[in-house]
Amino acid sequence: MVSQALVKDFEAMLGKENVFSSEADRQSYSYDSAVLQPVVPALVVRPTTTEQLGQCVKKLYDNGIPMTVRGAGSNLSGGTIPDKTKTVVILTNGLTRILEINTADLYAVVEPGVVTADLANAVAAKNLFYPPDPGSQAVSTIAGNIAENAGGLRGLKYGVTKDYVMGVEFFDATGELVKTGSRTVKCVTGYNLAGMITQSEGTLGIISQAVMKLVPPPKASKAVMAVFNDMQEAADAVAGIIAAHVVPCTLEFLDNQTIVRVDDYTKAGLPRDAGAILLIEVDGHPAQVADDAEVVERVLKENNAREVHVAKDAAEKTKLWEARRMALPVLARCKPTTVLEDATVPRSQIPAMVKAVNEIAAKYRVEVGTFGHAGDGNLHPTFLCDKRDKEEFARVEEAIDEMFDVALKLQGTLSGEHGIGTAKAKWMEKETSRGTILFSQRLRRALDPKGLLNPSKLVGI
Repeated sequence: MVSQALVKDFEAMLGKENVFSSEADRQSYSYDSAVLQPVVPALVVRPTTTEQLGQCVKKLYDNGIPMTVRGAGSNLSGGTIPDKTKTVVILTNGLTRILEINTADLYAVVEPGVVTADLANAVAAKNLFYPPDPGSQAVSTIAGNIAENAGGLRGLKYGVTKDYVMGVEFFDATGELVKTGSRTVKCVTGYNLAGMITQSEGTLGIISQAVMKLVPPPKASKAVMAVFNDMQEAADAVAGIIAAHVVPCTLEFLDNQTIVRVDDYTKAGLPRDAGAILLIEVDGHPAQVADDAEVVERVLKENNAREVHVAKDAAEKTKLWEARRMALPVLARCKPTTVLEDATVPRSQIPAMVKAVNEIAAKYRVEVGTFGHAGDGNLHPTFLCDKRDKEEFARVEEAIDEMFDVALKLQGTLSGEHGIGTAKAKWMEKETSRGTILFSQRLRRALDPKGLLNPSKLVGI
């Protein structure tokens, strides 16, 4: 616990209702969405203005107390789990204002705790489009998306969060306000600190405001479901679509395990005997959509799709995408513990990676459902188990170790969109180099000499 004097200081600064010191309250912020050991923080504080956010950071820095910033806690790699019991968690869910939606210059200015879906809906009401759509968008926050560089279903065509960050304001470890980027399309004033703070997982600064790029919405779209007898054919179809110079806004896949589980729950009428299904959506100008959809259907049939179904209306399209978005929540209901992984490989290596995942699952006798973003090679092998069964969970951990070894051998990466946190830190040097780790640690020590910002995350300090 922190001293009572410090608790009183925070209560005077933020109001008693925004300082959580009881055991029950602190327990609520001891974990994230990853399957990792929870750590109960010493204190939880909730600023409701950006000025208060800076004051909190300075107070903790002056007292030499480690801090972990937390949005919705929907991250999947341990990034918002406190480092140790003396850590203070700073919540940003009291900073939820959309400060500006500029329809002339196509940007939005938001506070860090704005929920992703709320921003998307607010700009849609003004006939604009914010494309990043992480699976957690109904609860995840914009600053959390930036800190993790969140992706989503539309990443293939529209990119990920980093592609929409025009500028940020953040507090450094000492509580000083740093401003970087601009509301202009072009800006080369100083270092690209916005790029540095993106995917830094709360280790280099705490975001207080962000300027996010918006785009015009597509005028039309068309969704297609293709059914395949095996994953190899589905993967060949993915490569064929891209080779035909069509870039769908979404190109997703589900394996048989996931198809059956999702259909059991949603009653969506999915083909339960399929080896894999692809869910594809093209969007843009109506004429372009018609042309792209025709090419997609042709490529699918050339690659042995046994069925190609085009959604006949918006309701049917919504039903298809709801089935995909339900993949994780449905799999999570199957066993007490769900370990959602994030192995990402070049598109051409998807068949090899899926084959390896299935072989690894058989080798270690673990249950895995795989789904993900076929268009950008981002797979989500989901291990279903019971962590309380120590023998079974040890097999799961061995299987995951081997899976990442395979991903790296295939020129892939440890994480396409979930981050490193503490969950994947042990593999970082395998993908990068010892020099990369040392360089990153020197950078952190220079910016945070006391080592207080999320100290153990990413590469440690």
